[in-house]
Amino acid sequence: MIRHIVFFSVKDKADLQTVLDGLRLLCSIPVRGKVEISENLHTDALSDDVDIVVYGEFDDQAALDAYKAHRIYQDSIDIVRPLRELRIAADVMATAQS
Repeated sequence: MIRHIVFFSVKDKADLQTVLDGLRLLCSIPVRGKVEISENLHTDALSDDVDIVVYGEFDDQAALDAYKAHRIYQDSIDIVRPLRELRIAADVMATAQS
C-alpha cells in the first residue's frame, strides 16, 4: 500500500475555505482506497506552517497514478494552485506493524 500525504498552506487565510473545497473535490475521484482532506488543528507549538493535509491510501502505484490522472485531480489543481503557498508531498510504502 502507498500512503500519499500532502501538506498545504494558503497565501491568504481568507482563502482557506476555497482551498479546502477545491481539495475536497479529490474525495469524489473513484479510487480503490481512501482519501481524506483535513484542516490542520495547529496544535504543534513548534510549527504553524501547514493549514491543510491531504492523506490517501492506494493499493499500488497504478492506483495512485490513476488517481492523479483523473480529470477531477486537474480541476482541484486549477482551484488550489493560485491560492496556495506551500505544497509538500510524500508517497511512502506502508510498512507492516509488528
